Amino acid sequence: MRIRARKDANHVEIVRVIRALGADVIDLSQLGGGVPDLLISAGRKTVLIEVKDGLKPPSKQALTPDEKEFHAKWRGELYIINSVESVAKLISDMRKA
Repeated sequence: MRIRARKDANHVEIVRVIRALGADVIDLSQLGGGVPDLLISAGRKTVLIEVKDGLKPPSKQALTPDEKEFHAKWRGELYIINSVESVAKLISDMRKA
């Protein structure tokens, strides 16, 4: 298990968009160990997000073994986001719930 994780190239832009859309975000990316990159809250919902770089081929967007283990055990809502458009849609959907 790695102690510190790397950020995907689109990580900073996705955080910027989340904030611009008025949602709350906590960056968890430095925790490593398979913990998703972001905790976001919009409307009355809070979810975890794993950020992947949508410009990379699918094989390079695959979850690491630690991420797979975390996802398998997590009982709450957890999404994989690979673009600004996908995070904007998620936030919109969260506000409707």
